Amino acid sequence: MNNEKMHSSHWGVFRVSEEKHGLNVKAWGDDPDPSPLLANFTDSADHPVRITKPAVRRGWLENGPGPDDRRGADEYIEMEWEQVLDLAADELARVNRQYGPEAVFGGSYGWSSAGRFHHAQSQVHRFLNTTIGGYVRSVNSYSSGAAAVILPHIIGELNEVARRGVSWDDIAAHSDIILSFGGMALKNSQVASGGISRHTEREFMRQAAARGARFINFSPLRTDMPSEARAEWWSVVPGSDAALMLALIHEIVVSGNADRAFLERYCEGWPLFEAYILGNADGQAKTPRWAAEICRIPENEIASLARDLAGKRVLVTVSHSLQRAEHGEQPVWLGLALAAVLGQPGLPGGGYAYALGAIGHYGKHHNVVAFPPFPQGVNKVSTFIPVARIADMLLNPGEHYDFNGQRLTYPHIKLAWWAGGNPFHHHQDLGRLRRAFSRLDTLIVHEPFWTATARHADIVLPATMTLERDDIGGTPTDPLLVAMQKVRAPQGEARDDYAIFTTLARRLGAELAFTEGRSSQQWLHHLYGQMQEKLRELGINVPDFDAFWQAGTLLLPQIQDGDRLMRGFRADPTAAPLPTASGKIELFSRTIARFGYADCPGHPAWLPPTQQPDAHHSLWLIANQPATRLHSQLDFGQWSARHKQKDREICQMHPLDAAKRAIHTGDIVKIFNQRGALLACAKVTEDIMPGVIQVPTGAWFDPLEPLADAPFCVHGNPNVVTLDEGTSSLAQGCTGQIATVEMVKYEGVLPPVKAFIPPRLS
Repeated sequence: MNNEKMHSSHWGVFRVSEEKHGLNVKAWGDDPDPSPLLANFTDSADHPVRITKPAVRRGWLENGPGPDDRRGADEYIEMEWEQVLDLAADELARVNRQYGPEAVFGGSYGWSSAGRFHHAQSQVHRFLNTTIGGYVRSVNSYSSGAAAVILPHIIGELNEVARRGVSWDDIAAHSDIILSFGGMALKNSQVASGGISRHTEREFMRQAAARGARFINFSPLRTDMPSEARAEWWSVVPGSDAALMLALIHEIVVSGNADRAFLERYCEGWPLFEAYILGNADGQAKTPRWAAEICRIPENEIASLARDLAGKRVLVTVSHSLQRAEHGEQPVWLGLALAAVLGQPGLPGGGYAYALGAIGHYGKHHNVVAFPPFPQGVNKVSTFIPVARIADMLLNPGEHYDFNGQRLTYPHIKLAWWAGGNPFHHHQDLGRLRRAFSRLDTLIVHEPFWTATARHADIVLPATMTLERDDIGGTPTDPLLVAMQKVRAPQGEARDDYAIFTTLARRLGAELAFTEGRSSQQWLHHLYGQMQEKLRELGINVPDFDAFWQAGTLLLPQIQDGDRLMRGFRADPTAAPLPTASGKIELFSRTIARFGYADCPGHPAWLPPTQQPDAHHSLWLIANQPATRLHSQLDFGQWSARHKQKDREICQMHPLDAAKRAIHTGDIVKIFNQRGALLACAKVTEDIMPGVIQVPTGAWFDPLEPLADAPFCVHGNPNVVTLDEGTSSLAQGCTGQIATVEMVKYEGVLPPVKAFIPPRLS
């Protein structure tokens, strides 16, 4: 008897069955390039690190709510559901009664599940909105915090620019040169929120290269572009891409190859920006010679490339990674400026594609109708923070800060409720983050696993993982809607978030407001029915819910409208202006200039990073996204574990840097700076430029001394050494991509990795 079920994840659609030896996972047959991350599912559901019973931190239970520096090192007392739900409901009611919803932070930043109903962030936000009237929220993301703020000023909203930008079809058919700043690594486009059924980026790059398109990978890492692209590798110093872009623009201008007709008709502020490029404004022409010293790229190569761009169909891409650094707004702005100087925006296969390759959604076509999200209700609290500023908020309540032209104040948060995320993965300077979380009265966490965030919580509620519940997987840019069918019973006493919040809402007298009288299965019917009705209004009929559920998938119609914003604008800038202050591409923004930020002026510029290698920290560290998991999800899974060495994360380094320190592949190295230290296993390779080392994020935080101010992670989490400061006063985005560190061969007794062993339970 075939007991296979359909299911979906952020890294692909699959069939799964439960066998005697464990879960049998098979990639969706129509996926031309399935992700190997699916193997992480095979042994994760019943892993010993699962949370199987509600638990309360001993210090909180015995002493009551309040700041406590023992978070992260305390033991937990397992209790019955009813007792713990009473504690959680009473604490939320207390904080709301004494301080109001402005003292509650609805965290839950994270990818959680591909399912649209059991989307943890939506669940917790709806719960807080319907029970206490709202919560302090975060805006933007760690991935694109700087871009999300600057793009609306200079061209348009992030999702419009990235999700509906230049399509892969047009690249394969029309692009002559693809200037890829930060590369387009397939490990990134292998994943997509809401799921992905067909991974096509590799084939599109192969087609373009076979036609003769020239890919150039500007990155410290050769592997930031797949071999199918046949890319030229230009190894640039981390954080120096803005200088390189300025030099290319300078050479295009002085060579007489700037498209001045385009700049005049479609751009705002070119004369001011040109004065800066030529050095008339500040006395420093942004020449290839000037940039060569900053980027470590020979000036003749920069000049030659600039001349080669003339008359070609050129696409400029800028990855998320470039803006996850100090002054991250600048390369985003300059990528657009470079495309504009060449007159490329709005041409098939040309122009500007922010974040292409950063996620599986981008460069794809859109469904005619998107599957509706689980509604979150109305948040009556207006207070918010930029998402990467959570430690600042908790450590500095009442302090003022700048953000996008506003002067804001950090609220005083007493309670944080987290579901579906792991800030001890994606935040920076984890010692500082631990101190910040110690300031809370209460931290409540829903989790399937004992992550570092769960180990810092006061109340821990065991949640189901995706294979233990029914849901629907879908995304606006993937035509396959997936019936995510429950595969196995919940582990231990785990419950899904909706069931947890329903019982809590009942205790708070708001059950009907939260559930609207629907069970989880009835919500699936309801959401599907909303999509079905919208399609019917367009004359498109799809099967009813029961038929869809039995079939397991539904192919939705799509529309090909890639780069619609720029194509409409190029065709008629008067009839279809951009949603900017001027209606044009802004090479000088009067709005940003009026803000008066020294770290983000009114035109794109080279602003040297304050972090620079020195005698004590001689290396750049790249802390990028991992290839063997999505962020920190299922780090203990089969695929992720197989690619560690000596149980640690891997650190890539150039042979010259290894030789200076007598390090060989397989040695354990210690990487450190003033913020902390980590252990990793060395891999010596020429695929990274000298002076740079790379450790991916996502290894579960495992400090040797949990309460140390400067933690020493024995597992290899690089965020113990990354910088927790905003990109600029404009966006306050994450700067975790780059840090300066020192590295030595580790000679001591190797401490064991305990990240996947539950904390002390009683």
